[in-house]
Amino acid sequence: MRVFGNLVAATLKDMARDKMTIFWFILFPVLFMFLFGMIFSREDTVNFNLGVVVEKPDGFSQMFLANLEQVDMLTLHYGTLDDELDALGRQKRNAVLVLPPVQFGSNEEITIPVYYDAANQANRVLVVMLSEIFTNVERVMQNRARLFVVDAKPVQAEGLRDVDYILPGIMSMALMQLGLFGSIRLVYLREKRVLRSLGATPLPRAHIVFSEIIIRLLMAALQTSLILLIGHFVFNVKILGSWWQVLGTVFFGAAVFVSIGYMLVTFAKTEESGHGIIQVVQFPMMFLSGIFFPMDFIPAFLKPVVRAIPLTYLGDLLRAVTIGSPYAFGLATDLLVLSGWLIVSLVLAIRFWRWE
Repeated sequence: MRVFGNLVAATLKDMARDKMTIFWFILFPVLFMFLFGMIFSREDTVNFNLGVVVEKPDGFSQMFLANLEQVDMLTLHYGTLDDELDALGRQKRNAVLVLPPVQFGSNEEITIPVYYDAANQANRVLVVMLSEIFTNVERVMQNRARLFVVDAKPVQAEGLRDVDYILPGIMSMALMQLGLFGSIRLVYLREKRVLRSLGATPLPRAHIVFSEIIIRLLMAALQTSLILLIGHFVFNVKILGSWWQVLGTVFFGAAVFVSIGYMLVTFAKTEESGHGIIQVVQFPMMFLSGIFFPMDFIPAFLKPVVRAIPLTYLGDLLRAVTIGSPYAFGLATDLLVLSGWLIVSLVLAIRFWRWE
């Protein structure tokens, strides 16, 4: 065990001497977090997505909605109550307005249900605005008692900003880069015949590989901790999961991409060809996995590719663990797909790995 510890320390010192390694694996994700954080934490023009459910279309609802559509800051979405509440739960609506049938011959109050995200302060403003709109409608109806009562119904606990969505995406990207490009080091050691020389010593070759893996896991913990601290203290991102949950997910994700990286470089004869193979895999993963934008923006014909990419599921898992975002695929699916990639890539890496 002491020999293995000395090997890990020696490997860590060797990597610390390489300034580019420190930049790409530690400083680059941190700079990425600052850049994206500043971009996506800016307050832009307010626009509300309002779901509208018309229980029974009548003259009043048509007239009311025709005027409501003229409000610039509102985008109306029509549908059933179940569909619109589902969209609200997925944070695609700021509020859902339900318009019941209106009988003007009655003096009874008409309750207008409005479902909204209670955690987002801007949505509270929307509810107040809708209440004021109905009050103004009453004023137009002269000689009538109070008719409309807006019944605000908070249904969610947490809001989701752009910077909240981006933070787990940057963590996912950093783990992917660490796992894929970190594997190039073994190709370098093999090409320079360092592995062959170490193989002539009593040191087991497996210790060399495991020392590299331990270093990757330590670096994964360091870089994700820095990203989380910057996100929380600089950009006010609320970390809802425990640190143990987050670190467990980070170690699992790092292990998946380290194994994928080793699998890929088994087919590389030189360091240069290793970089080429990794880059061919890395770029599609980064831009098709939905770690930086919702998958709704990805064309339908690319969806099967997206569902095959392991980074898609790691991003989904990290979003749920860190910021409490609902799972896009489900916890079981995320774990099953990532575990499948881990097992398959490990088996292939062991089967085709060459020490010389």
